[in-house]
Amino acid sequence: MLGPYLAAEWGDGRWREPTVEVVAGGRSNLTYFVSSPAGSVVLRRPPLRAVRPTAHDMTREHRVLSALAGTPVPVPAPLLLCPDPDLLGAPFYLMERVDGVIARDRLPTGYAGSAAERVAITHALVDVLAELHAVDPAAVGLAGFGRPDGYLARQLRRWSGEWQALRSGDLPAVDALAEELAAGLPATPGGPVVHGDYRLDNVVLDPADPGRVAAVLDWEMSTLGDPLADLGLLLVYWQPADAATVTPSVTALPGFPGRDALVERYAARTGRDVSALPWYVAFGHFKLAVVVAGIVARQRAGAMADNTDDGLGARIGPLAEAGRAALAETVR
Repeated sequence: MLGPYLAAEWGDGRWREPTVEVVAGGRSNLTYFVSSPAGSVVLRRPPLRAVRPTAHDMTREHRVLSALAGTPVPVPAPLLLCPDPDLLGAPFYLMERVDGVIARDRLPTGYAGSAAERVAITHALVDVLAELHAVDPAAVGLAGFGRPDGYLARQLRRWSGEWQALRSGDLPAVDALAEELAAGLPATPGGPVVHGDYRLDNVVLDPADPGRVAAVLDWEMSTLGDPLADLGLLLVYWQPADAATVTPSVTALPGFPGRDALVERYAARTGRDVSALPWYVAFGHFKLAVVVAGIVARQRAGAMADNTDDGLGARIGPLAEAGRAALAETVR
């Protein structure tokens, strides 16, 4: 069904019989390479059986990509949105395929082997985040994309609700972290576009220039909100060599700057006050713990492209404990 649809939409019969390949690495929305003699594109759709369907809105992803195209934030060009669920069982969209390096727990042989190149990767990642937070939502058609007023309170309610819906077993550290976050909720400033899941393995690095981000991916959690939430979550995923590894990252390799360097560069680029950042890091740990719980739930429901039990559930408690430790820095 997909091939004839693409051939008709794009007026090119070469799309009639495409090959479709699932892309490994995604844990939430599903990503596929769709290839034909006419070229190769990327298809994004919700999980096969979404546990929480409201978290997988393809229209929002397509909208933010369309809005950011042409800004200093590099994004894949959106090509086609199909809001009709009848064709593939759910709405989906297609976007440009951007070739490059996605750095997860290792780097390709010969790529960014020097400390200078790893510093360049770090600077590029922070600089693109600063560029995103500098975008005027109204100027790119995103004035109504979210409600920045009360953003943190709503986010905390949302993720606490997700946790209550997804929880299985007794994990008191997660409940304690949620209560502590609520007790120390910062005032919500600003209201720029926030990515919601900004980290190194959600960007494509230029294959010839490690110091250039070719594209930012995975916009499913984007909205208008508090920019420090993006920075806090980035720090959760950023692993200096002496950090406890809850989420393995290539940034544990020698040559990658520590977390303080990211914070300093972001503050210098944006001029924002980052004194409350420990709360946001703690919230990032809480959010990631709930995301992991959702992945585990989808694995159990058979809704993932790869439903292998990889022990992710055992990371939920340690993530919450790490969040509580980060939050303690705020109240010292």
